[in-house]
Amino acid sequence: MLSIFDQGAPAPCPSPFNLAAHVLAAGEATPDKIALAILRVTGAERWSYARLIAAVRGTATGLLQTGLVPGDIMLLRLGNTVDFPIAYLGAIAAGIVPVPTSSQLTEREVAPMIAALRPAAILRAESVACPETDVPVHGPNTYTPWRDLPPAAYDMGDPDRLAYIIYTSGTSGLPRPVAHAHRAIWARQMMMEGWYGLRSTDRLLHAGAFNWTYTLGTGLMDPWTMGATALIPVAGTDPAQLPLLMKRNDASIFAAAPGVYRQILKSSIPPLPKLRHGLAAGEKLAPTVRSAWQDATGTEIFEAFGMSECSTFISSAPDRPAAPEALGRPQAGRRVAILGDDGEPVPLGTPGTIAIDASDHGLMMGYHGAPDETAKRFTNGWFLTGDHGVMSESSEITYLGRGDDMMNAGGYRVSPIEVEAALADLPGITEIGVTDVAIKDGVSIIAAFYLAPQELDEEDLKDEAASRLARYKQPRAFIRVDALPRNANGKLIRKALKDFAIS
Repeated sequence: MLSIFDQGAPAPCPSPFNLAAHVLAAGEATPDKIALAILRVTGAERWSYARLIAAVRGTATGLLQTGLVPGDIMLLRLGNTVDFPIAYLGAIAAGIVPVPTSSQLTEREVAPMIAALRPAAILRAESVACPETDVPVHGPNTYTPWRDLPPAAYDMGDPDRLAYIIYTSGTSGLPRPVAHAHRAIWARQMMMEGWYGLRSTDRLLHAGAFNWTYTLGTGLMDPWTMGATALIPVAGTDPAQLPLLMKRNDASIFAAAPGVYRQILKSSIPPLPKLRHGLAAGEKLAPTVRSAWQDATGTEIFEAFGMSECSTFISSAPDRPAAPEALGRPQAGRRVAILGDDGEPVPLGTPGTIAIDASDHGLMMGYHGAPDETAKRFTNGWFLTGDHGVMSESSEITYLGRGDDMMNAGGYRVSPIEVEAALADLPGITEIGVTDVAIKDGVSIIAAFYLAPQELDEEDLKDEAASRLARYKQPRAFIRVDALPRNANGKLIRKALKDFAIS
């Protein structure tokens, strides 16, 4: 049996189509319902669906009045506020192509984006960095009043036309502009049951920033598509306060990166009677975090795998939990395979590259302005994710890490994810990251970098590792560090571990 999951294609995306119209359709039918609550410990700012839709469509009118036309690209340099989703959906409603970017980027990082994209306009919050440019820049004194303008008609059209551009995180090289079509939102319906178990009555609290794509999709677009309520903590909220916000605001689903779960578990968690389950994505969830959350809350965490180039397509869910070591199964309506170096599916149980069918609705149109780079990611009708995994007979996929994170130990290919999972609950260790490190020309060893209140005996750690892992997978060095390197979204940067000194 080959490593292919194929249970039929989803329903085709309707045409004509507009992403923003699709997201807000359920809210049109429930105008008085709370669409969004921005949470503080002392209270909340609430937006009804009527208010949100008026702001979005008024913003669309304002953008068109500046002279922008459908198909124009617009860079978003906005902060972690409600301005972000309003501008994002307002642009798409008008047929304008928004480019969400992190407010943490510097002028030096934004300049090449402007040069490559040639945007027709920039929306910029006062405190967000942006280089000097000849491109028209609109600030809050301009874009905030747009919300009160008459509503623009939705720009309906081909679902395969360009809707928005997002940048990859850059953990595997330079960030790339990823172009997505309006149909991308249609593909996300496969996540509603295949990951979330999302209902219109849910109140989904996402711990991320407004301007993070994980929050934008899972925390906002998807609850609004379902007609549910999105709960977003105000910028700067201490993770220790999140359980209190969940309790006070009757959160039924909690979504966060694994690093946020780790931070929450350091504090006391009150009873959360309304919470059904948690969601995790962004990096592999450690088994120790999963079990600690279960003990603390009595609820499960369901994990998902996706990327900037494609919405999450492998996941566990309330009605189909995965084995502890697995990410989950491909969602119904997806076609996924594990490919070998020859671009062909490998036998079940054989490691390889995770790939998704090139015709998937949620897959990118390509890297904007880079057809050659786009072509490198496709082979034999499959899109290559660059991540490694293995598929079981039950179609569950166990994640083995990025291809460029895979370690070479004496000729064996070893997954850092597997080693980290095996060692995550070593006595005294709170976090651990693993990579291979060159100790001299042509010689590399597996090294484990860990956080702990105090230095631990290396020989004891090696002995414990020997009881859990084959010899070729065992770290030859254990190094205590003050912090593990992570990017702005909390993902572990294993390449940066190689910069730590090995004595």
